[in-house]
Amino acid sequence: MIDPQYTLSDDLVLPFGTRLNGISGRVVRLGPALDEILARHAYADPVNVALGEALVLAALLGSALKFEGQLILQTKTDGPLGMLVADYAAPGKLRGYASATADAVAGVDLGNGAPARKQAQLLGKGYLAMTIDPGGHMDRYQGIVALDNSTLAEAAHTYFRQSEQLPTLIRLAVARHFADGVWRWRAGGLLIQQVARGGGIVTPGKSDEERDATLEGEDNEDWRRVKMLAGTVEDHELIDPLLAPLRLVYRLLHEEGVNARPPTPLMAECRCSRERLLGYLQSFDANAMVDLRDADGKLSATCEFCSTVYRYGPEDGVG
Repeated sequence: MIDPQYTLSDDLVLPFGTRLNGISGRVVRLGPALDEILARHAYADPVNVALGEALVLAALLGSALKFEGQLILQTKTDGPLGMLVADYAAPGKLRGYASATADAVAGVDLGNGAPARKQAQLLGKGYLAMTIDPGGHMDRYQGIVALDNSTLAEAAHTYFRQSEQLPTLIRLAVARHFADGVWRWRAGGLLIQQVARGGGIVTPGKSDEERDATLEGEDNEDWRRVKMLAGTVEDHELIDPLLAPLRLVYRLLHEEGVNARPPTPLMAECRCSRERLLGYLQSFDANAMVDLRDADGKLSATCEFCSTVYRYGPEDGVG
């Protein structure tokens, strides 16, 4: 009998492995949580899609943390979509925002190109940073990979190849879904990895810059087979509310012997508070904030993640 938790379809990350070859993976499915995050803003649809992919990617990577820390995924580029921030806090709390004006996005001729190429055009050139914050007195770790008219998925593949030297397949999908008379945002993602023993190795005669070097395990027959099977997943399967993540994994890899572990629920949750923002404002000199006051003399502070507006006056010590 299947545990009921494995039949859930929305707002979760499901880790799994294959018994025949030891390949590990995770499936992320976002429904109401994603719709809640995006509804807090008024982004153009291409920005919503990009932020949705960033949130899925943050959940795919952050859910692998072995401690109750935080993974922050951030882009900074010269494109119309100048910045994306997706924040995963263990166990399963997501928030995110984008920095893009409607005029800047509308001014880009996206034409009829594939969605991936549209996203690459929006992002432009810059970098993708993945920061792991264990919390407490432990040091942060940050990995950075270039974004050169590439997508988030392509940048993540480059990161795992160059920095982690792990054969990796990542698929991301975001779209609106019509149900009960309402259009709502949904997203999904799939990640599989072959952990190489002893790290990566470069094929003789090829430079580091070519990026087609063979990593240890990448030419393994088992890995090639699992990658081919997983690569057949369609975007609509990744977001289908009627296709539970466990069923999706079995559909793709049942011949490999799937061993799923308990899923982790995902939720939209911002960690801002009136007290936290007040402490931040109180760190500034009062004279430096004169021009920032509203007509009534009070200060307004808006959380970028959830768009909540906090107002402070003399009674709060910032007058």
